[in-house]
Amino acid sequence: MELSSIRWDKHGLIPCIVQDNISKEVLMLAYMNEESLKLSIQTQIAYYFSRSKQRIWKKGESSGNIQKICSLWIDCDKDSILMYVEQIGVACHTGNKSCFFTNISNNIEFINNDILSHSIKTYGILDTLYHMLLEKKGKNVKSSYTALLYSKGENTISKKIIEEAAEFCFAFKDKDSKEIIYECADLFYHILVALASLDIHPDRIYQELLNRMGTSGIEEKNNRNKLQ
Repeated sequence: MELSSIRWDKHGLIPCIVQDNISKEVLMLAYMNEESLKLSIQTQIAYYFSRSKQRIWKKGESSGNIQKICSLWIDCDKDSILMYVEQIGVACHTGNKSCFFTNISNNIEFINNDILSHSIKTYGILDTLYHMLLEKKGKNVKSSYTALLYSKGENTISKKIIEEAAEFCFAFKDKDSKEIIYECADLFYHILVALASLDIHPDRIYQELLNRMGTSGIEEKNNRNKLQ
């Protein structure tokens, strides 16, 4: 089948349902663009396009939990893909075997501290915290400070970032290491809330910083001014 016959969405993506080749358990749903689909076919290892990171990613690139492709199928409308895989390790970044571990019919969430520790060890604290913040969207504002921030909107989130930045600066001016660390953590948290509210993954910030490596700050600023 020609890839050109696939009905990509307006962003050039197609959803891909991933199932375990033996148990047939649904492991995850991700998106592919033409490049990631070609890479998957050529290597027989699953590649996807991350909508939050805005880049191609190899499943398991951080954790080692790769997916070896057993077969690829496309539905009758040619607008979604079904992929059977041999899953190495677990599929979900939380440490759960499948991404579908939350039962919303009775609001039971199957996650524990061991799984949380695994996620932090594998993906890092900022990535783990970012996904935890995403999960707070729509939660009870009486029991979640993050949900309360989301409910109050961008003005409140922006004000909190400004407040935390000021408190960090005061701690920095006082050269109080303990307070600097504490206030910096508060600042990081509220910045991540802002990013999560717009579904901007921290990896996109990492990539921007990487792009600036080897470029002087003055040169980078001048280049930015030329674009304005």
